[in-house]
Amino acid sequence: MNFKTMLCAVIVSTMAMLDQANAGDAVGVRHLSAPSAERGGDLDVTVWYPAQPGGETVTLGDSALFNGTAAMREAPIADGKFPLILLSHGAGLAGTPEALSWIAAPLASRGFVVAAPTHPGNGGKNRSAAETMKLWLRPADLSAMLDAMPENAFFGGHLQQDRTGVLGLSMGGSTALAIAGARVDPKRLAAYCDTDLFNASLCGWVRQSGVDLHAMDMRLAGRDNSDSRIRFAMAIDPAPVDVLDKASFAGIGIPVDIVNLGQPGKIPATADASGIAKTIPNASYTAIADASHYSMFGECKPGARALILSEEIGDPVCDDGGGRSRGEIHAQLVDMAAEAFSRALKAGL
Repeated sequence: MNFKTMLCAVIVSTMAMLDQANAGDAVGVRHLSAPSAERGGDLDVTVWYPAQPGGETVTLGDSALFNGTAAMREAPIADGKFPLILLSHGAGLAGTPEALSWIAAPLASRGFVVAAPTHPGNGGKNRSAAETMKLWLRPADLSAMLDAMPENAFFGGHLQQDRTGVLGLSMGGSTALAIAGARVDPKRLAAYCDTDLFNASLCGWVRQSGVDLHAMDMRLAGRDNSDSRIRFAMAIDPAPVDVLDKASFAGIGIPVDIVNLGQPGKIPATADASGIAKTIPNASYTAIADASHYSMFGECKPGARALILSEEIGDPVCDDGGGRSRGEIHAQLVDMAAEAFSRALKAGL
């Protein structure tokens, strides 16, 4: 590497670190509890928000595989009132709010309060196949969090309570569709793991855990989980969409943006929402051809691929669709989400 090339690399690297530091300075993060009668206890909620200087610098979502994102813990909240985005995470390696810091923190820096409950049993050390497959409980978690946010002493006075949207990724994407009005089809859910054709990784874990979906109590599975307080929904690679009741999509009355990650025609059926978008009255659909379902994970660390092989993780979580880097794909998704939620929740302000 010659001197000029080396100098350019140093400048680019320094600017990137400064950008991340500046973003962290502008974004606060704190935790709160949201009572949930259905869960029989409190939900842990992570909230990112526009902040004033202060607080402790933390990095959220950092792991052996993925880079984290900076924020300022317990920083003072910025002056003003902000629209609220409810964020729903996926399952497995992406089964925590912190795993989505790469999109939550930038949205907070653009003037949103972003709140994400930890869906019990869906990830982390308490991961449970049985709890993960109780899809109908996830939108109820969001509603319980939405009940708690206006009552919170720190956030209550800073929320525009009539301007709330929901963003979900992977299983969180199906959750976003559910709180907008889509319903689970109990028969489809019970039969989901009868074959590996839908989701070999998830269903292999379900069977290995000794969970029989046919024996699961599905009496509440097909209920209506819609919440009239939600004005807009965005679902990124929602999965599993093939357990949702197709007839319920026509009843969704709010605008919905759906994004698939992958080349049309090659997106796994369990996440392919192109057909669903055509049945929702006010929906838009976009596919990012050079992305993959794994593009919603954090940016991989240099040694991540070797670790995936040595730990026999199985899924190629560091692989995108080819062409652009994961950071570039993330930047596009952040821009798309910020524009969509600004259009839906900030119009007329």
